[in-house]
Amino acid sequence: MPRSKKRNRRGGQHGALQPFSDEDVSIETLSLCSSFSDTVSVAEEGVYVFTAEDTAQEDFQYKLKGLIDSTVDKSAKTRQGALDGLKTALATRILYEFISDRRMTITDSVERCLKKGKGEEQRAAASLASLLCIQLGSGIESEEVFKTLKPIFKNILADGSANVVARQAVATSLGLCTLVAEDDILDVQATMESFESLFTRSYIKQDGSRPTVSPQVTQLHTNCLLSWALLLTICTASQVKDILRKHLPKLPRLLESDDVNMRIAAGETIALLFELARDIDVEFECDCWEELCDKLNALATDCNKHRAKTDKKKQRSVFRDVLRAVEEGEFQSESIRFGTERVIIDSWVRKRTYDTFREFVGSGMNYHLQANEFIRDVFELGPPMLVDSATLKAMKSSRFERHLYNAAAFKARTKARSKFRDKRSDVGEF
Repeated sequence: MPRSKKRNRRGGQHGALQPFSDEDVSIETLSLCSSFSDTVSVAEEGVYVFTAEDTAQEDFQYKLKGLIDSTVDKSAKTRQGALDGLKTALATRILYEFISDRRMTITDSVERCLKKGKGEEQRAAASLASLLCIQLGSGIESEEVFKTLKPIFKNILADGSANVVARQAVATSLGLCTLVAEDDILDVQATMESFESLFTRSYIKQDGSRPTVSPQVTQLHTNCLLSWALLLTICTASQVKDILRKHLPKLPRLLESDDVNMRIAAGETIALLFELARDIDVEFECDCWEELCDKLNALATDCNKHRAKTDKKKQRSVFRDVLRAVEEGEFQSESIRFGTERVIIDSWVRKRTYDTFREFVGSGMNYHLQANEFIRDVFELGPPMLVDSATLKAMKSSRFERHLYNAAAFKARTKARSKFRDKRSDVGEF
């Protein structure tokens, strides 16, 4: 499609900035090919005729330019609103060409907000940096962005006097940006050591005493642990061996944390470590294996009344999978459908990677799986498929067909479960 010509409808100055509408962020309802105009019309004289889609695209880009300008506004509230607006746009659309030309401008704005902003503004800026790297993909452009922001990320993370909300966001963003844009494995290791220096403070001590930390600091340590686990997925075999020797005996101490999110993060990280270890040595076992399995089994069947019911339900579900991974080396695969394709989450490595991307793009994950070349490359999906809306509609099952399928699946699931729930099924006949 030829590029649409710019129309100076608004003059050189931005008018009043309008917030994003539902139409702006409902990109998931569109097929991939809707990003490419199939309604291009050319007059007989060869003059390009603007369509409604061209106008909408121009309006959208105008709003984005306004948001970029607003990130340097004097008002902290305006800057934060602009950062959140850019985050929404980058999470729900593929904007590589638009931001590639403006990446240093956006990077400068993020840098300024991280240095001079407070709390929520720093959180929004850190998240925007991650989405910028996701859009640019792994290459020289994202490396330039990360080279500028990494020292600031590390300073905020290590600064105990910094706002804890900002440190939580930086911990997550530093992990993802390192995965996408870091090209030196030694620098990856240095970043992992920065995370280790924080989450190890939540270890239960040898005498059984618990560290005194606030819930917000515990969440910071949890984010550091999850980012550390994410970077584990790209470590070399020799690095994994060193980490197993150093951390596997101590990580189970986090399973005794009072915070359910920390316990779950620790369990999933242990399962990930066992998976990586068995990729190196199929017969891998650790000295603390039996004690670890007892702890995992206790958490998978936890009935403590002092814990919230929702926390116990979530914890038991996760730790059943973790226990199966440690004891049997199994992973319960999950198939995620997007458009006409599927991605199979068949390992703890893929699960940690998928969960991290989904944390940033949220409801836009399916669209990024369809159209983002970097994410498709991570999950080995190949080049993006171009499917027009008519074909997509023809392939989609009707509402009645989906109802019949769900009813049949429910009936089969109920029968399977009843065999284990009905005690009379095992009574012998005389």
